[in-house]
Amino acid sequence: MGERVLIALGGNAMTAPDGSASPVDQRQAVEGAMAHVAALISEGHQVILTHGNGPQVGNLLLKNQLAADVVPPVPLDWCGAQTQATIGVLILNALGGRTAVVVTRTLVDAGDPAFQNPVKPIGRYFTEAEARRFEELGQTWREFPGRGFRRVVASPRPLEILDAPAALALMDAGYTVVVAGGGGVPVVRRADGSLGGVEAVVDKDTAAAVLAPAVRATVLVLATDVPGAVAGFGTAEARPIGRVTVGEMRALQAAGHFASGSMGPKVEAALRFAEGGGRAVITSLEHIGGALTGGAGTIIEP
Repeated sequence: MGERVLIALGGNAMTAPDGSASPVDQRQAVEGAMAHVAALISEGHQVILTHGNGPQVGNLLLKNQLAADVVPPVPLDWCGAQTQATIGVLILNALGGRTAVVVTRTLVDAGDPAFQNPVKPIGRYFTEAEARRFEELGQTWREFPGRGFRRVVASPRPLEILDAPAALALMDAGYTVVVAGGGGVPVVRRADGSLGGVEAVVDKDTAAAVLAPAVRATVLVLATDVPGAVAGFGTAEARPIGRVTVGEMRALQAAGHFASGSMGPKVEAALRFAEGGGRAVITSLEHIGGALTGGAGTIIEP
């Protein structure tokens, strides 16, 4: 009997090796990624997929900016929804069979401190003149010395994946489901109980840690472009991390082994899931099969 595996695909699964994100690049990258997913399904595992969307949202934001004098820019939550659908169609075509995509909302707290201190960079670098132009539309831009100005937005903590029940129903009907792409479209609950989108992005790996128990996954796989996490990365003492307990990984985290801009969010998401009783894996797509049998990747156990 296979396991119920939630795979959080990184940006490398959606773009060419050099990071380019033309339609052809994205289609070929997704087809390559889905070949690994199909292998897991053929082995009897039930797979749920979530994915990043940074390059795709960046492209939409650039179109917003270039066409702002002709077409009103669309809000960031719309960009998230559009990329969920676009990437979802690529996955549908590549994976085939009984596959479904759920356009997904993620509930966040309107009072989350992240809204008072937007720090998540999105989109491309622009000149100061361009940045000031868009600040007039209510956006926040920050200078990155030597590179230019880049928009920054809030990245609030995900509280609930609102459309997880729809994903569960499809899974129970035998579908491979794509859900919470890009961390989900962030929404807040208004005073009257209704929901509304907000100008923010949710970290995809953090959202995956919330999604995994909601869809009753037994394994959370955080797929990246390296075989696993490394202790002492970039030093002469660097060593790969194989099978570890939550306590051992927390100790490595506390010692500063995982950078906040790279492996850090994946390690934290993996630890959150494992602390809830599941098994978390950090590895590359090509090593997922081996990681499920304990022979590859970083495996964090309760």
